[in-house]
Amino acid sequence: MTEQGSQDQQKNACFRTTIGGQALIEGIMMRGPGKQAVVVRTSEGLTEKVDELKLVKERHPILGWPVIRGVVNFLDSMVKGMQALTYSASLYEGEEGEAEEQPSKFEMWLEKKLGSEAAGRFFIGFAVFLGIVFSVGLFILLPTVVAGLFSHILTSSIARNLAEGALRILIFLAYLWIMSFMKDMRRVFAYHGAEHKTIFCYEAGLDLTVENVRRQPKHHPRCGTSFLFVVMIISILAFSLLQWSNVFVRILTRLLLLPVVVGISYEINRYIGRHDNLFTKILTAPGLWLQNWTTNEPDDSMMEVGIRSLKLVIPEEKGADTW
Repeated sequence: MTEQGSQDQQKNACFRTTIGGQALIEGIMMRGPGKQAVVVRTSEGLTEKVDELKLVKERHPILGWPVIRGVVNFLDSMVKGMQALTYSASLYEGEEGEAEEQPSKFEMWLEKKLGSEAAGRFFIGFAVFLGIVFSVGLFILLPTVVAGLFSHILTSSIARNLAEGALRILIFLAYLWIMSFMKDMRRVFAYHGAEHKTIFCYEAGLDLTVENVRRQPKHHPRCGTSFLFVVMIISILAFSLLQWSNVFVRILTRLLLLPVVVGISYEINRYIGRHDNLFTKILTAPGLWLQNWTTNEPDDSMMEVGIRSLKLVIPEEKGADTW
């Protein structure tokens, strides 16, 4: 399905749902307005896990303000996503003949000292921390440092900022391209395609069957890949306003501005979710193209997982999940 086909499908949809998802290891997580469901396929069939979502902004209204809510939701989605990924990994049976990985001495010691539940929270929190550090280091700090090495050539702050932004996009594209060739990731990306197809089918008002889901495009304009690309573009625009040449000052200012970049990108993503016009088509076009690397065509069993996970989070009140 082409980008245009994906956009035409979105234009003809009955409505736009706020339900979103994430591909897991042999599974899919769906998040609705009140529930989160994780469905994983094992040798014994589908394993389901449903949790009620607690909205932090109900207790602290300031966290629901524009831009601030973007940072809060981004961190929350990272934590919830890592929890779901860890859960799916715990059910993964591996290929035939593959030995089951035994816990390390540190893992056993930590579980003994803290208990299994607290130890699990520790590892998930640590994994989220490492994920943030890796992402910030690779996509934010590395381009800043590399551009700083050529400060004797790039004497203009504008030239440095443009070079840094171009390098940031190149690293991001290279990262996605390399991931698309990894064997395990190809299956995850197929589940990613199943997630998109299922949501498209639901938005089109069709019965959630494998036959109907199969006909849908695998590229969705509100995908997380598109969001990340918007983050890249907003970061380039925001960082270009800073004129300091010292590399350490540049790193510090980028770290301080990062939450603002994430918050603004979130608001743009919300706008895209609510509108369909030339501006939103331009914004989503690069992300749709990038999904050629991050989504694959799923098989029927993967679409069954997507259907089940979506059904578990559809609110009882009709329209409660619309933008």
